[in-house]
Amino acid sequence: MNSTSTLPGKVYLIGAGPGAQDLMTLRGARLLAQADVVLHDALVTDEMLELCPQARHILVGKRCGQLSTAQAFINKQLIDQARKHAVVVRLKGGDPMLFGRADEELRALEEAGIEVEVVPGITTALAAAAASKQPLTRRGVARSVAFFTSSTAPGESEHTAVPDCDTLVQYMGGREAIATAQRLLAQGRPASTPVVVIENCSRPEQCIVRMDLAQLAQGLGDKQGPVLVMLGEAMALRSGQIDNKVITLSNLAKRA
Repeated sequence: MNSTSTLPGKVYLIGAGPGAQDLMTLRGARLLAQADVVLHDALVTDEMLELCPQARHILVGKRCGQLSTAQAFINKQLIDQARKHAVVVRLKGGDPMLFGRADEELRALEEAGIEVEVVPGITTALAAAAASKQPLTRRGVARSVAFFTSSTAPGESEHTAVPDCDTLVQYMGGREAIATAQRLLAQGRPASTPVVVIENCSRPEQCIVRMDLAQLAQGLGDKQGPVLVMLGEAMALRSGQIDNKVITLSNLAKRA
């Protein structure tokens, strides 16, 4: 579907959701099927890329602690591809507008005069709440939620304060688990505060671990996949809820 016009194409920033193909929005899937080029994150699954077999796939992944594609290079790639093709997709894990560098990419495309549209996706916090059957809010217990991450851009100082909300959701929380727990304990959160940790949310290797804040301060061991940490009294088990400390997606399938 290469454009023969000298006019630039259009770029779509699309949220891929947490990983499972069927958690992609219908609009996102339709646009992927029309794409000429798809620039995708490292966390976008092969299953998701099956929705766009006709497109050229360009990996522009960013993984904490690993060799990553520079944001300036990604911005340039988006502009260059839009000047060659009619439909260019920037496919991001979760939702593009939350911890997705969307601001930088939007500004670069707008300054280059390239039309851009954002297609929302299911952010991992909502998928994790659904997977664990643990609402982020609970009447009489939790009425405020904060999403945060300790990751910073090069040259920026790390944020030491943790948001003051009933329920806290830390993205990319595996490497920061000990520091986060220590800060919360220092700020007066009870050591017994319930915690739910989800690794590889919505994927076949998904694993849900329940613990308390004191245990979180001991770290999360050797978890390798993307990790999201949910903390607060809303994470407490409900009456009659299964009291497993570790729940895997395969175990859930056996119960179905």
